[in-house]
Amino acid sequence: MTTAPSIPHSAETIGPDIRRIGTADLVACLKAGIADFMARPTHYAFLCLVYPLMGLAIGVWAAGQDILPLIFPLVAGFALIGPVAAIPLYEISRRRERGLDASWSDAFEVLRSPALPSILGLASLLLLIFAAWLYAAQAIYIWLYGSLFVTTSYGAFLGELVTTTRGWTLIGVGNLVGLGFALVTLAITVVSFPLLLDRHGGVAEAMATSVRVMLHNPGTVLLWGLMVAALVFAGSLPLLIGLPIVLPVLGHASWHLYRRAVAPAGG
Repeated sequence: MTTAPSIPHSAETIGPDIRRIGTADLVACLKAGIADFMARPTHYAFLCLVYPLMGLAIGVWAAGQDILPLIFPLVAGFALIGPVAAIPLYEISRRRERGLDASWSDAFEVLRSPALPSILGLASLLLLIFAAWLYAAQAIYIWLYGSLFVTTSYGAFLGELVTTTRGWTLIGVGNLVGLGFALVTLAITVVSFPLLLDRHGGVAEAMATSVRVMLHNPGTVLLWGLMVAALVFAGSLPLLIGLPIVLPVLGHASWHLYRRAVAPAGG
């Protein structure tokens, strides 16, 4: 792996040195993610079944019986909790990188990590952000349609969205609010979970380092966020069947992105 010059942190800055990364690094990370996935594909597909089920459960809980208005926010929100589902995959990539055993059971070695309390704390924060996004999406829907408006079918709801002023307003406002949630999540998690797993630090240091990666590589990190969102959306159609492939590839690729964006300790 080629290494770009790192950007030293000042005495006041928390965390390790950051490297400049570009589009070529993102492509290389995806290729490395595919290679990791191909090494143990069936194990990773099983792990990632938890991801859509968790999102679906939260969506049903937030929406009550009328889940149709939250189908798109639910799918879009998968990217918000993706780093949580990918934690075992980071461990697999880390072990493969070091030439260690990387079987299905080894993925759960993360449960023995000294940084487990920090990992759980950051994971809880992401779940709160995901729940807040679903509540916000529901609030926008109620603001436009009222709490008594019930969608009767997917076709009727889709027609309402694309043929009425309220529908276009729902799409516009929902996407704008969702973008805000996505940017916050991307900034605090682009490298935070791999950093915790690798260096056993604290939540504050991990999030601060992640934000610094984004500030030093704004265009590249935003492009990465768009790539993740596009691939998750593509994997969600139809009926989420592509997610057991898309999610592990992205999870492994995120580990390699961390390796390229953050200089090693003492490096």
